[in-house]
Amino acid sequence: MGIFDHVGLVVSDLDRATAFYDGALAPLGIRELMRIPASVTGRGDVVGYGSAKPELWLSPGAQTKPHVHLALVAENRAAVDAFYKAALAAGGVDNGPPGLRAHYHPDYYGAFVLDPDGHNIEACCHRPA
Repeated sequence: MGIFDHVGLVVSDLDRATAFYDGALAPLGIRELMRIPASVTGRGDVVGYGSAKPELWLSPGAQTKPHVHLALVAENRAAVDAFYKAALAAGGVDNGPPGLRAHYHPDYYGAFVLDPDGHNIEACCHRPA
């Protein structure tokens, strides 16, 4: 059992952010599962991403600093590679290409991309090749 039920991330442009996350997260099997309209929240649409239930929520607001680092689970190294490629195609900025990060542990394979707000979004796999 993990320690988080869900995480919220504030983005400065919800449309731009959802375009990025739609593309970047698809290789990890993560997609938009729920959208709560501004008429309910009173401050703008809130978008929930996940595979079985919403676990990552995007909500509109001022650009936040310091930026957030989110590390997302990838089933295997190929999924990390696919995330990285898709995230760059969706407008992300390279912050560390796919590869081993043996300083974490011998099988830590990850890739890092900055989202449109500068948040460091990572996909990682802890399994051997």
